[in-house]
Amino acid sequence: MMQMLDQVHRRKREGKDTIMFCAGQPTTGAPEAVINEAEIALRSSTLGYTEVVGDREFRERVADWHSATYGVETSADNVIVTTGSSGGFVAAFLATLDHGDYVAMSTPGYPAYRNILESLGAKILNLRCTAETRFQPTAQMLEELPHKPKAVIVTSPGNPTGTIIDPAELEKIAAWCDDNDAVLISDEDYHGMSFGRPLATAHQFSKNAIVVGTLSKYFSMTGWRVGWIIVPDELITPIENLQASLALCAPAIGQAAGRAAFTLEAAAELDEHVEAYREAREVFVEKLPEIGLGTFADPDGGLYLWVDVSEYTEDSEVWAQQLIEEAGVAVAPGVDFDPELGHKWIRLSLCASKEDTLEGVRRIGEFLKK
Repeated sequence: MMQMLDQVHRRKREGKDTIMFCAGQPTTGAPEAVINEAEIALRSSTLGYTEVVGDREFRERVADWHSATYGVETSADNVIVTTGSSGGFVAAFLATLDHGDYVAMSTPGYPAYRNILESLGAKILNLRCTAETRFQPTAQMLEELPHKPKAVIVTSPGNPTGTIIDPAELEKIAAWCDDNDAVLISDEDYHGMSFGRPLATAHQFSKNAIVVGTLSKYFSMTGWRVGWIIVPDELITPIENLQASLALCAPAIGQAAGRAAFTLEAAAELDEHVEAYREAREVFVEKLPEIGLGTFADPDGGLYLWVDVSEYTEDSEVWAQQLIEEAGVAVAPGVDFDPELGHKWIRLSLCASKEDTLEGVRRIGEFLKK
């Protein structure tokens, strides 16, 4: 996927028209309220290191937002601010896993989990997710694993599928983790981006879970590199110690400005973005079958669509390369998300405008006719 992004940037430098369906990055900027807060912070603060666990006021905003959104009591003491959610995953994995521990995760799934875990010596237990379970894991899958995992990762809305796990199933998974002394790590980076299906946090079902969040996706602040993890009491000190060595603190400007991301003013602007993603989704769902791509995970939220291209290729990397060269459309090959079956799938992003989405689908259709 990163190679595809590099090609997109190179093509843009060369002046070549390219429609980008490959990146999970909002094309919108930070909310106006955040920009205003950043200007104030730049002129009124030295923006030195914050506390290792993060700026107290920002942590309080996260805790209040989490409590109000999901109806769960959340203390700022349990919120640790990280360098994007990526920093949160690294800290959570280091604090809870030892070399050789088993970790269960969905396949298809976000490749960074696998890459980080394998670099730490963890062993991956793949939870094969299909259309039958709407590309989300189930508690029954955990029961059938050959080894007991030390941790279970759940992502909802999913990457690359965009599907949302049913709250009742998330409750069962949380209960299974509690009963089997497994740490539930809930990736909630795409929360706020639902097209109607209910979203639940793992904390509604277990206070032992680690919840991961970010300003990058719904809040449209990818480059600010601010995320957070909400952790049980016993993990606060271990993760604080890790954070002190890994990053010292998350970017101060992102935390100072990010306080405004949780205001009603920002929410009104951000919800308009979600409507734009919904429009892109509707274009894909309507138009893809018309061009011969009728098998895909119907996205409930998030930024992605997981599409079966097996009728046209057995190698999605080669196919994607041909598509960008011949049609000027960049997509993410599925092998990044599913090493076993991803050569027959691609991931599309909902971040392009409606006009670009329509044009991109048209170009893919013309490409498929050749």
